[in-house]
Amino acid sequence: MIITWHTYAIILPLIFFAGFIDAIAGGGGLISVPAYMIAGLPPHYVLGNNKFSSSIGTLFTTAAYHKNKLIDMRIAIISALFALGGSFAGARTVLLIDPQFLHYILVVLIPAVAVFTFIKKDLGKDNHSIHIERRNAIFLSSSAAFIIGFYDGFFGPGTGALLILFYTAVLKYDFVTANANTKVVNLASNIAAVTTFIINGKILYSIGIPAAICGVTGNLIGAHIVIKRGKNIIRPVFIGVLVLLFLKILYDIFK
Repeated sequence: MIITWHTYAIILPLIFFAGFIDAIAGGGGLISVPAYMIAGLPPHYVLGNNKFSSSIGTLFTTAAYHKNKLIDMRIAIISALFALGGSFAGARTVLLIDPQFLHYILVVLIPAVAVFTFIKKDLGKDNHSIHIERRNAIFLSSSAAFIIGFYDGFFGPGTGALLILFYTAVLKYDFVTANANTKVVNLASNIAAVTTFIINGKILYSIGIPAAICGVTGNLIGAHIVIKRGKNIIRPVFIGVLVLLFLKILYDIFK
């Protein structure tokens, strides 16, 4: 592949923006994957470079949230472990079953989630997780993480948004803690994926390294805004991510 300044002009600003959005409400892949595709990277390199840049960005975001004590680490780590198991099972299943039917389910589910989030004004406003018995919280988080991890391995888009919705609606976390917990799960799954791409030589480092720098910059700025402004910024961006996901699903159905 011939890399020109046009390649960087397309990729770098969009990866910065993807990192910024991802740090706030997840869903950065909805921006970064099309950026690599528009720039003309072959499909496997699109996925490899996307995982490379997003993994590094998520690492820095997770560190920032951990430093500011925004992560419920026990729940997050348990969720990460079960999500990894679910992702592996989903990836194995997709080899046997056509995932196309999920498009039709999501085209109904995503607008419903967006409307629910918009109408339920108190969703993610305050942290009421202490009212959930710890044993129940561990059971619920591990079960949901496995299911969402399965979805991630089977299909993929919007995994972070689904985790944030679960943490706020079911475990009663505020948006900030829910988002921070999600980053730990994303980091675990990203590291597993990017290791596979590195071993198989599917990363163009001449693009991946500068893209990772831009992504980290966007992630850190987004994380700083979340730390300062919290749930007030996450809610509208979260709804925006759901809209992007809905548009992607429609595109996949009608392309």
